[in-house]
Amino acid sequence: MSDLAPPAISVWQDLERRARAVLESYNFREIRTPMLEKTGVFQRSLGNTTDVVQKEMYTFEDRGGRSLSLRPEGTAGVMRFIAGAGPDFADARLYYMGPMFRCERPQAGRKRQFHQVGVEALGTAHPAVDAEVIALQMHLLSAWGLSDCTLQVNSRGLASDRDAVAAGLRSALEPHVSTLCDDCRRRMDSNVLRVLDCKQEDCRRVVEGLPPMSDFMTEESRKYLRDVLDTLDRLEIPAVFNPRLVRGLDYYVQTVWEITSSALGAQDALSGGGRYEISLGSKSIEGVGFAMGIERIIMALEAEGKTGGDSGKELVWVVSLGEKALDDNFKLAQTLRQRGIRCDMDLRGRSMKAQMRAANKASASHAVIRGEEEMEKGTFLLKNMKDGSQEELEMPELIERFSRALSLAGGE
Repeated sequence: MSDLAPPAISVWQDLERRARAVLESYNFREIRTPMLEKTGVFQRSLGNTTDVVQKEMYTFEDRGGRSLSLRPEGTAGVMRFIAGAGPDFADARLYYMGPMFRCERPQAGRKRQFHQVGVEALGTAHPAVDAEVIALQMHLLSAWGLSDCTLQVNSRGLASDRDAVAAGLRSALEPHVSTLCDDCRRRMDSNVLRVLDCKQEDCRRVVEGLPPMSDFMTEESRKYLRDVLDTLDRLEIPAVFNPRLVRGLDYYVQTVWEITSSALGAQDALSGGGRYEISLGSKSIEGVGFAMGIERIIMALEAEGKTGGDSGKELVWVVSLGEKALDDNFKLAQTLRQRGIRCDMDLRGRSMKAQMRAANKASASHAVIRGEEEMEKGTFLLKNMKDGSQEELEMPELIERFSRALSLAGGE
């Protein structure tokens, strides 16, 4: 688990700002669920046989003897909310941002506290809705500046297909049981689809020779997948059909997808999503969504040389020569800040040299210098910290100059 602090935090803030703009353009609204839930929320939503529930959750008893878990992903908490929210949220379009927790072996871009941006589009299944959510995810990646991404799509079929798919895969795997790893031999009985997702080389070779899952599904499921792929094609979003893509959670039905980035090397998975049916008590919730790990996104951006992370606002440093100027400049700094201009100054009455050193250290774009001479004339000396040029301005001109720069940078 890591601290997030300046200057790196500006990259995170920039990603979050861009994400909100894109998500809200698709009419998704933000939801913030607790980081701590009753363990049953995740067991019911994710499934007891998943690696997340069996191996990766931070689970403990509180003082009242209740089993609680830190959220390992965002969907389960949203589903718990939807189950009790009533008909107003039956077709809700929601997004979330925040930390998740998994007690797994840390690896590249995956920490025990990690951060996700995710969406949930609730409502009955339709291929166009699935395609729209995929289009939203690709749009978001583009808005973040990622270009080298590959979209892979498959189908898990209807819930009624599960028994036939599982039986077909077991039959196809049976001649190769001795080649499979211990985990996959166990998965043959508990959750055979997880064999398709194994990273062991021997298991991967076996999986490559298996028939596609769709061979064991109904024609209805195969047509649904074709319609999703056709819609993506009309939207000019390239997609690769990957018949062995399963995703890791039990609640998926119909469309599942994964996005990879060649910039990440061997562990190239960037994010993924899919359609789901989740039962919470007597209520079944349908929807489609995705989640993206911010740490992985930043890794891919760094690999592509596109970390950016600028706050979008230039920093103005106010420099005071003398005590009287310090008092007046304090008011000036507040005036600039109230107009949305990013501003700082030294309040301890240090020398001009020390103040200019502080401005340079803070990467200020401009310094506003004022002493007795400027106060008598009612002017301000504006210095460009990049090229060293200076000009003398009166207050209206100074405010106008910075307000125009703020507008060009996309500020308020």
